[in-house]
Formats: sequence, C-alpha cells, structure tokens
Amino acid sequence: MEKIVVKKSQPLSGRVRTSGAKNAALPILAATLLGTEDIVLEDVPGLRDVDIMIEVLESLGSVVERLGKNRLKINSKGLNGYTTSYDLMGKMRASFLVMGPLLARMGKTVNSLPGGCNIGARPIDLHLKGFEALGAVIEDNVGDITASCDKLKGTTIYLDFPSVGATENIIMAAVLADGETVLENAAQEPEIVDLANFLRKMGAKVVGAGTSTIRIRGVERLGGCTHQIIPDRIEAGTFMVAAAITGGDVTIDNVIVSHIKPVIAKLEEAGCDVTEGDDSVRVTGRGVKNLKIKTLPYPGFPTDMQAQFMALTTVLNGKSSVKETVFENRFMHADELMKMGAEITIEDREATVIGPAKLRGAKVKATDLRAGAALILAGLVAEGKTEIYDIYHIDRGYEDIEAKFRSLGAHIERVDED
Repeated sequence: MEKIVVKKSQPLSGRVRTSGAKNAALPILAATLLGTEDIVLEDVPGLRDVDIMIEVLESLGSVVERLGKNRLKINSKGLNGYTTSYDLMGKMRASFLVMGPLLARMGKTVNSLPGGCNIGARPIDLHLKGFEALGAVIEDNVGDITASCDKLKGTTIYLDFPSVGATENIIMAAVLADGETVLENAAQEPEIVDLANFLRKMGAKVVGAGTSTIRIRGVERLGGCTHQIIPDRIEAGTFMVAAAITGGDVTIDNVIVSHIKPVIAKLEEAGCDVTEGDDSVRVTGRGVKNLKIKTLPYPGFPTDMQAQFMALTTVLNGKSSVKETVFENRFMHADELMKMGAEITIEDREATVIGPAKLRGAKVKATDLRAGAALILAGLVAEGKTEIYDIYHIDRGYEDIEAKFRSLGAHIERVDED
C-alpha cells in the first residue's frame, strides 16, 4: 500500500492544466452502452473510477480500445449482458449508471447496490421511481436490483430532490423510450449538460439540460460520435484553493469559468485576487478573511468543494462556518484536520472553524475522495510532515495529482507505507 507525504511548501506558482471531469466521464462512459457504432471519447481522465467503469462495459460486451493516455474508442454494438457483477458494483457508486442504458437497450438489468465514498446516504430510490414511471418492473432480491420492461414509454417524472445520478440515469433510459419524457426538478450540473450534448451527437433528442425541466423524445437507435469530456471543475477548484491557502500565484488552464463561479466568489470574499481568462483562471494572494459557506445543488456552492474550503478556513482570520446540506456524513475530514491542530466544532450539519490555526504535520487518512484533497492542502501549510493514508480514495478523482502539485513547487511524493 502507498501513502502521500506532504511537507510545508513555499507559495505555489505556475500553471497547471485540469483533466477531463470525472463526474462527466463516468455517465458518458455508461451512455456508450446505448450506441451501436464506434464512439471516440477524448480527454478521459486516467482515474481508478474510470478503469472500473471500463471493466463494467467490457463485462457487458462492449469493446474498449485505448487510443492514447486520454482517448478511448468504444463499440457496444455486440452488447450481450445485462448483469453487473457484485465486485464491480461494490467498488464504485457510479457503476449504477449503467442501469438506465441497459434497461433501454436490453430491456433488463440486474445490479447490486452501489459502493463508493462513505459520505452519507445516497439512496437510489429516485432512480428506481423514474424507471417505474417509464414502465419498468423493479424487483429487490436481497440487495440485487432487477429492472425489466417490454418497452419503456415516455411520461412526466418529478424528482423529489434534484439528484444528479437520478437525472442522468433517467435521461439515458428515456432516449430510446416510446414518446416524450418530461423530467421536472432535474439536476442542473454542467456534467448533465455534457451528457446531453454527447447523447445528441449520437442522435438522441434531449433539450433543456442545464435547466430544471428536461425533455427527451425517444428515438429508435443511437449511433456513434466523437466527444471531448468537459474540464473538471472540482479539480480546478482544488488548485484554486491551493493557491489561496499558500498565498501563491497559480493559473489553472482548461477551465470553463462559468462552472466555477461559486468558488471564485468565495476566494474573492476571502481576500484573494481572481483573474478570469477565456479558458483559464488565475488566483493570487493568500486568503485571510473568514467565510460562511453553505453547500447547495448547482449552481450553488458545490458539496465536492466543501472539504477543500474547510482546509482553507483553518488558516483564515476569525470564525468561519461551513454548512453541509447535500450529504449528512461529509464532515469526516474535520477529525483529520483537528489531528493537525485545526480548531473545529460540529453541530448537526454545520462546522465552525476558528482560525488561523498553527497546523502541524500528522498521520491522517483520506476518509473520502475530497477529504484526501483537503488533507493535501492542509499539509502544504502545516509545519513538518503530513502523511496521508488510504489514498486510493484520492486516486478515484485526481489524475497525476502529485506531479501536478510538484509542477507548482509543492513538496509532495507518493511512497510505500511503513
């Protein structure tokens, strides 16, 4: 097993390019099951989660060819399976996204309950209610979920909560259904827009993605296309916070600026200078002013940036508050930050952080993907050496993370555990 070791670093400086978005790549990979011709995906991030999804596709009969580090060619014409193995489903929550495409293409799908980060209850009931509304029959056989249908039929579906995964899964199921499906109170994340753009290139009829109402008119079949995955807004935000916590000067390239407006606003509120380019953003100066943060569905402040900003608040002046409204168990990184000297108290879903703390290196663990990123950020300004364990979580969402941080002057390396 490996660990990441971070030592106190000088203010970071330079340029870094974000990879393609993990949270766009995974549903798009699942959606390739709908195609009957060659599909080429570009800027696919080299991540553990992506590798798992490729295994899922291949287990179902898709042919996946690597054309380079970040390019894939996928052909699902010979799709011959509808059961996803327990081992693969248990490794990653997003593997459940194959359910919609398989139901639409094969008329049946069998999936175990998904795994992933332990950040709270993420029930799949909204996915299943959507499939039932489209005409599927759902059976729960002690953890194995079976959905089957003769032919899905378009309908109107209202989501009780704007779930990203449910929105994506229902869209993918509906693209081959008879008639029109109207999805109301849909999630509006940029990754959903990217999925819709990809599906349209294959011949799907999807309008309204990025708004709360999405209309999908079913078609007979989908073909192939070439598509580039959008930049990862969470990776971009992580490097922006890295500049802010170290008082650096970092330009992040391959960015869609409109996707990171909440991050920009909070960094400016903390006292940093942020300069927006056409496809880049530059962050200079150290954050000093305390913050109030509340996570919300897009276009609100992203829950996937909450942990990184909590790390930042430990070095800001005064009392900051971080309120988590999306997941109920997403403060596990607070205990790890407190091992490093942070002063944090938690009541229900709100954390209060008193700064600036004199952070010191410690042995900590990445309790989930974004928690791991937060610990790297804290390690950059902590006295001494920070050793981060359970880094497989980090590898699920950040490509070449040590190399990218080192290119900016960070003291970070991956070593074998003691």
